[in-house]
Amino acid sequence: MTRVLVTGPTGTVGSAVVAELLNRGARVVAGVHEPVTPSDTWTGVEQRPFTFGAPHDELETALEGADGLFLMRPPPISDVQRYLFPVIDAALRVGVRHIAFLSLQGVQFNRATPHHAVEQYLRERQAPFTMLRPNFFMQNLSSTYAERIRRDGELFVPAGRSFTAFIDARDVGAVAAAVLTGPGHVGHTYTLSGEQALTYQRVAAIMTDALGRPIRYARPSEDDYLASLAADGAPDDYIQVQKMIHRVVRRNVSALPNRRIRRLTGRSATRMHAFVADYQQTWG
Repeated sequence: MTRVLVTGPTGTVGSAVVAELLNRGARVVAGVHEPVTPSDTWTGVEQRPFTFGAPHDELETALEGADGLFLMRPPPISDVQRYLFPVIDAALRVGVRHIAFLSLQGVQFNRATPHHAVEQYLRERQAPFTMLRPNFFMQNLSSTYAERIRRDGELFVPAGRSFTAFIDARDVGAVAAAVLTGPGHVGHTYTLSGEQALTYQRVAAIMTDALGRPIRYARPSEDDYLASLAADGAPDDYIQVQKMIHRVVRRNVSALPNRRIRRLTGRSATRMHAFVADYQQTWG
């Protein structure tokens, strides 16, 4: 039976990876900074202390006996050489046979992003990797952009008139579980998109229909958007990553839908209407 250590197991994607691994009968090890109160969804999950930046021996202890590793970069971490590279090194020392890394769509055009550095390091170390490059998460609507949608009825994103093939983080979790428990994925890079390309204007219309109140796409300039993040107290590293990500979006790099989720998991990607229906309580 495959045993997988999941980093970020309580996060948006990590929690989906845990659930999908359990559905596939894998043994799941949750790497946690603090113990998590077990719930029905975590039945059978082993918890081990895990902290990015921990000493090498502690990282090895967390990874001991794991066949696979789901590796993600926590948003506050920009120095991946200090915090993520040692996790990769420890995984290789203890014999982890497969590392699925949650990267970023368009990372090949964003060499300044931390994700690009991690991908490059995995290749330099000749690690048994699978790169998962997801498109924009639908969950950004229910997290990053949620307060403004709820408070002002406004979708405030510097995306211009571009299209995006949004992806549900739950589908990314299903893909990660599939590649970590199935053969033939080591050495592959998968760009993961939804099956429909939408403008943010169309997203606002879908939300308007579902919520029964008007949601407007504000379409701010890049400067206005970054100034808003700074006013909210966002750190400079986060602001710079957001700047690069949305520049890629405006170039329509994120516009192309695909059916990779369907091919890798056997089920179609979640559509925006279904996502909004599932999360509508988030926006009040």
